Amino acid sequence: MTSDAIDLIIEGREKDLGDGFKVRRILPFHKQRMVGPIIFFDHFGPAEFKPGDGMDVRPHPHIGLATVTYLFEGAIAHKDTVGSDIVIRPGAVNWMVAGNGIVHSERTPPEERDAGMTIHGIQTWVALPKDFETCAPSFTHHPQDSLPVFQLGGAHARLLAGEAWGHKSPVEFPWGIWYVAVDAPEDAGFDVPADAAQERAVYVAAGPVDIAGSIVPQGSMAVLRQGAPARIAMPSGSKILLAGGQAMDGPRKIDWNLVASDASLIEKAREDWRASARKNWTGTRFSLPDDEHEYIPLPEDQ
Repeated sequence: MTSDAIDLIIEGREKDLGDGFKVRRILPFHKQRMVGPIIFFDHFGPAEFKPGDGMDVRPHPHIGLATVTYLFEGAIAHKDTVGSDIVIRPGAVNWMVAGNGIVHSERTPPEERDAGMTIHGIQTWVALPKDFETCAPSFTHHPQDSLPVFQLGGAHARLLAGEAWGHKSPVEFPWGIWYVAVDAPEDAGFDVPADAAQERAVYVAAGPVDIAGSIVPQGSMAVLRQGAPARIAMPSGSKILLAGGQAMDGPRKIDWNLVASDASLIEKAREDWRASARKNWTGTRFSLPDDEHEYIPLPEDQ
């Protein structure tokens, strides 16, 4: 049963990404393909890696989107084909703009692999507006202390992207976006204004949480009704992500790791990924990050 302030509650669907590493997939959903520019939303962990084990997401391509990585626990070593080589830790944001094509890998850093580690975080894809979906790729790391932090009714809020409650994130994005991480060390409560963003959703990363009178369990997203304010009551220890923004400039197609407004852009990227591997990444559209020698083939080629 949902309240007058909630249009839809999406329960996370478990997906195995290989080697037993599971995620809860929220978006895209058949009844809700996007919320604002956010087109893909995965919650991974908490997962325990024993000493010697770790996460190894081999190099793979993206187009037409920006990937946003945010961690609650653990660390991920990111490498990409614009020369980035950086470890992300809790509270920071990795913002990778794929544009007309980028390749990256995500692995457990050597120190954490040796010691063992808990990994827990959110991976989001943000669709690029049509005027920017074939822009040059780029990567920006935003350290924890560069992101605005403020209080919301006793909860701690960190602004990951966009504007909220009078604060502005340093993350640059050419479309209206609203993305806030909120955790409650003690019981907390606050109101989400109707005009906080055109499209708004609340994801419960640790809960349950009372959203507009509905108890939303951990691993679920409440899509809020446009034009309706919503009261959020967070018990001690809960965590949520406020996510959304301006309605996107048209639908998007998703195929594997590729996003575009035009299917021909995806088909060309698929062909070029195959051709790049066949030609050993020499003189081709796609290459591999420095010191990487593996890659993920297209699903039908695996």
